[in-house]
Amino acid sequence: MLSFIVLSLASMATSTTAFECTRDWLQKTSNSYVSMQSSGQQGDFKNIASTLVYLENNVTVSVSTGLVTHPQKIAASRSLLDTTACKTFTELIITTPEHPYVVHTQMTLDGEGNVSLIDSLITDKGDWAFNATGYAYWNAQENWDPIPESQRLSRAAIKAGGDAYADRCNDVTVNVPFGTPCARLEGGAYTGRGNLSANTCNIGGLPEHVPMTHRRYVIDEVYGTVDIFLGFQGLDRTRPNEGTPDSHLFRVEERGIRYIHTVSACWVDGCGMNGTGPPPMRRV
Repeated sequence: MLSFIVLSLASMATSTTAFECTRDWLQKTSNSYVSMQSSGQQGDFKNIASTLVYLENNVTVSVSTGLVTHPQKIAASRSLLDTTACKTFTELIITTPEHPYVVHTQMTLDGEGNVSLIDSLITDKGDWAFNATGYAYWNAQENWDPIPESQRLSRAAIKAGGDAYADRCNDVTVNVPFGTPCARLEGGAYTGRGNLSANTCNIGGLPEHVPMTHRRYVIDEVYGTVDIFLGFQGLDRTRPNEGTPDSHLFRVEERGIRYIHTVSACWVDGCGMNGTGPPPMRRV
């Protein structure tokens, strides 16, 4: 089935019309990915490149055997589109009691509009602060509507907001542009409480001298978002060169960072917080 899809797309790509990476195309691509994960059928994905690389938690696996082949009932999903880099970001929340997940996926398209890389962070029981039910609940309380065009920030400004947060974990002199209100959803734990209009993310506790390396970005100016895949150094300490696979999703508005969603795929149970691995660095 996958070979048939690739051949069909290859013939389509011979068209004399140059490929243009539009929001419409990226949205259709994201929809195909969500449909594939929902059904477990590769035939639901409409534009996979013959050179596709499929990663789960930084490990190369076969797209024919990964999580995408196991149908999931998706409680909520969010896709963000980067027409400049021709990439997509999708957040999947799966609350099925038998095996809940929270999945963050970045996809990269090639010059013909086919997906050449599916890079997924798949979190479940034993990962950092994991609680898919809590994640779904708090996510539903938030407003991720498109930002009015007159209030949209530049691509550079949105990226700078996310980078400032990541940089601050290694350099305490960096000023993070937290907005008010601001709320952080981490694994399932939430900082927002009570008077949501007064919540802040500037609550201290950020790591110090902990580099956030190997950053990969998806930026969507329409929603004011940047998702950063990175290696969280010093968490498990079992893979010091690579770091813990981590995704930080930021919504940046005129007044600063409004929402932060994070997932971390631990190499050891609980990222070493429950005594099954080396003591981790404190993180937020």
